[in-house]
Amino acid sequence: MSVAPGGSKNPRQWLRTKSVEESILDTDDPERGLKRSLSALDLTVFGVGVVIGTGIFVLTGQVAKTTAGPSVAIAFAIAGGVCALAALCYAEFASTVPVAGSAYTFAYASLGELPAWIIGWDLVLELALGCAVVAVGWSGYVRSLLDSVGWGLPQWLSGTSEETGFGFDLLACLLVLALTAVLVAGMKLSARVTTTVVAIKVGVVLLVIIAGAFFVTGDNYDPFIPPAQGATDSGAGWAAPLIQLISGYQPTSFGVMGIFTAAAVVFFAFIGFDVVATAAEETRDPQRDMPRGILGSLVICTVLYVAVSVVVTGMRKYTELTVDAPLADAFKAVDQPFWAGLISFGAAVGLTTVCMILLLGQSRVFFAMSRDGLLPRLFSRVHPRFDTPYRSTVLLGVVVAVIAGFTSISELAELVNVGTLFAFVVVALGVLVLRRTRPDLPRAFRTPLVPVLPLVSVAASLWLMLNLPAETWARFGVWMALGVVLYAVYGRKRSRLRRGEEPPEHHVP
Repeated sequence: MSVAPGGSKNPRQWLRTKSVEESILDTDDPERGLKRSLSALDLTVFGVGVVIGTGIFVLTGQVAKTTAGPSVAIAFAIAGGVCALAALCYAEFASTVPVAGSAYTFAYASLGELPAWIIGWDLVLELALGCAVVAVGWSGYVRSLLDSVGWGLPQWLSGTSEETGFGFDLLACLLVLALTAVLVAGMKLSARVTTTVVAIKVGVVLLVIIAGAFFVTGDNYDPFIPPAQGATDSGAGWAAPLIQLISGYQPTSFGVMGIFTAAAVVFFAFIGFDVVATAAEETRDPQRDMPRGILGSLVICTVLYVAVSVVVTGMRKYTELTVDAPLADAFKAVDQPFWAGLISFGAAVGLTTVCMILLLGQSRVFFAMSRDGLLPRLFSRVHPRFDTPYRSTVLLGVVVAVIAGFTSISELAELVNVGTLFAFVVVALGVLVLRRTRPDLPRAFRTPLVPVLPLVSVAASLWLMLNLPAETWARFGVWMALGVVLYAVYGRKRSRLRRGEEPPEHHVP
């Protein structure tokens, strides 16, 4: 086998790397390459579409009431800063290695095959569970709207029945199947649908911010940073944060430290911007547009989160906010039921794009792993007409639809969080490794302050991971162990890199 520059025939085969050049050559394969049709605007829309969901209408007021008070706005700014550290690392990789797969592809080029497999396996779980949870949430909003006009579904088609303990969430399943069809039909169609829905969603958010500003009372901001109230009720046993079990440290509510505790909570409202990187192979000018799409969407989302948190804590005293629907109830408290209804509509619309983009990211990671031989190669074929990875998209769409239909899986939602943070750590470390092993690579975008910034990103991500419940870590460990077994049984033997397969001859200059 001839190894392209930067490739590695490491004696430890599980640490062999796939060169950047070889990854890029794979994208030209007419049977397994994706069509480049996305612009920086499309990528920004994807980022905003997946980040802005019900969290902007719920989490802002919820955290203000329980953890930070009006200073939740500072917590959102801090969380946005932590995400920006990871985003800068993603931007360098996505512009340097413009190939489908996001963190999986980046890990393969820098850390080796087994680390790449682990992060790919992690992303498949993260995005599948995330999409299923969002679909179930969307179904709840739609059923509520249907009930308000007298149209109701039977209990057994509305999720788990309290009487029988069994049921099927028909709406959640149908949403996932419909979005799967849109993704198969073409990336540009997906971008147009997403742009339309995101425009409606952001419009609703802006209207809520503007309307709410007229009902803000200055006294509600006093005190802006409420006095500390001791430890939060963070659970016991396996439900407690891992750091609490390790060191005895307990997060606090309110006060200055409460802001940082709140930042660890609201950080998860930003999860999803990294999915933009999975579309690198379908971007017309990835070297220029990838950094713009990733960083631009993050800036827009941070500004919207901060603005909504300022409005909701100004409309109503933080101690009087509700937990389930704080922003909608704040409008009801000032006799504005129309705006409360608009918020519910915006939340339902918003979840549609969240679901679609999570499905998009998952199918691209699966597609990239399949193209490398770590998963069955038949899933890396693209549709002859639509130029989309239709087999992997349909397979994963059906699996997620079944999960969403039969399971509420709310208790597994935190697996999405630990998986995302794990990906952040891998990408930041990958930037450091590739800077050292391949300093010759042309980099259209360079992460500033290397190695300091990537190391700070790793530390910040690990800190947030330690604040997750120990039971989440246990579930994550089981899934990772299963992935390692699958790699040992299948992926290690089938890997194209291990077999010494060259890119197709017509790709070689």
